[in-house]
Amino acid sequence: MNVRPPLRKAGLAAGAAMVMLAQAGPATARAGNVQKAMEELARADGVVGAVGGAYVDGKPIGLGSGGSRLLDGKGGGIPANARFRIGSQTKQMVATVVLQLVKEGRLGVDDKLGALLPEVVKDDLVTRADQITVRQMIRHTSGIPDWYAKPNPDGSEGEDPSFDVFDFTTHYRPLDLVKWSRDRPRTGEPGEKWSYSNTNYTLLGMIIERVTGHDLAAELHGRLFGPLGMTRTYLPVKPPEGIKGPHGHGYYPDATGTLRDVDRFNASIAGAAGGVVSTAHDVSAFQRAFTQGKLLPPELQRILTDRPPHDLRPLRKGRGSCGDDLYIVGGTAPGFLAMTFYSADGRRQLAVSATLSVKDINGPAQAMGKVVETVFCPSS
Repeated sequence: MNVRPPLRKAGLAAGAAMVMLAQAGPATARAGNVQKAMEELARADGVVGAVGGAYVDGKPIGLGSGGSRLLDGKGGGIPANARFRIGSQTKQMVATVVLQLVKEGRLGVDDKLGALLPEVVKDDLVTRADQITVRQMIRHTSGIPDWYAKPNPDGSEGEDPSFDVFDFTTHYRPLDLVKWSRDRPRTGEPGEKWSYSNTNYTLLGMIIERVTGHDLAAELHGRLFGPLGMTRTYLPVKPPEGIKGPHGHGYYPDATGTLRDVDRFNASIAGAAGGVVSTAHDVSAFQRAFTQGKLLPPELQRILTDRPPHDLRPLRKGRGSCGDDLYIVGGTAPGFLAMTFYSADGRRQLAVSATLSVKDINGPAQAMGKVVETVFCPSS
């Protein structure tokens, strides 16, 4: 899922950030580079397996895979076109659906949470619900605390999930997740500052269902996956529903430090915050369409892409060794890390997924950043 921004310490948010990596045009991006990059990524500490695909102007430049489906080299290789969890890249898709509803006049960006979901006021689940807007939830400026991580004793954000990572069967309603955040301190006044919170998108998923009368999975398919030809993409909704077809399995240490397979991550927890399962081809198709303005009018797209006021996240940009900047969207949760790199004009995408055997994702994430150089900036 991610459900938190990957690479919080390294400055990568689950929204868009820029990196000093690749330009390289189609002539220098070769199929063999993708395979080489996946093999290199799979050798990084904490990575079990990796898959990725590169695209220029919608045409595949190459697919690749490295490592193994299961821990310790077991299970054979991962198919290069395997499905994987995209984590918080789901949020961009959910926000796109919300803003399409705004375009249709069925919702307003300044509509209040309390009016759209009266139960959160009635049951006292979200403070300031009568002040918080759709715009603020999309942009993570609502001040609603995150349900994902356990707070540290000093009140700072913790690293460990609030839920049992190894419980693949309990069905949670979105309101159950919202309740987890209720006793945590707000991160600011509505609209005051940026603070990442999965609760925002759990609530936005509920709003989509309330406004349309359809479940979130159906709306994502009807508005995005179907029209964009994302034929292998879907949103699992019922635990223990997992990833269809052969794919890589991720692992996470339990309380004793023993690595356990978390492939059947609880689908009812991920949801609108990070539950979509996709492929390198499909997630690149979405990112290309979004970046090129084919899904939203500019004024609505900017609600999602412009940096909110008081957003202190580093915006890393500059010239890399072979040209222009690429943007990143990414996601992570126990057992995996996924990133999609893309150019500002939407012509180039590189989608990568790694299954993991570590809790700390910083090492695998740094290795994933090097993938771009291998694919788009070959030395020869």
